[in-house]
Amino acid sequence: MTSKMKRPLSVTIMSFVYILAGASGIIYHAPELMNIFSQSDQAWVLVIRLLAIIGGVFALRGANWSRWLLIAWILYHVYLSFFHETAELVMHAVLAAITVIVFFNRRANAFFKAKPES
Repeated sequence: MTSKMKRPLSVTIMSFVYILAGASGIIYHAPELMNIFSQSDQAWVLVIRLLAIIGGVFALRGANWSRWLLIAWILYHVYLSFFHETAELVMHAVLAAITVIVFFNRRANAFFKAKPES
């Protein structure tokens, strides 16, 4: 398999969804993040949002580990959603299913296997 394989459009779109989710979460929580050193919860929020951005960026680059990071990220949100409204749980579960389909279909598998680990 050549390392010049073209990235599937679905991988590009989903990677940007996670980058935007991470960035928008940081922006949304920015006022609380100003007190990051006084509250460990805020540090955790920042880390979680940064993981989405990192996963999305490296998925664009074809790093195999990044798709696993993004699956873990969204499954963590599915878990958190069990403690919130049903609509939030459904939304995260659907997004998790779409993420698995996008990052583990035949074309995506070939793309991630063709790239050297980053």
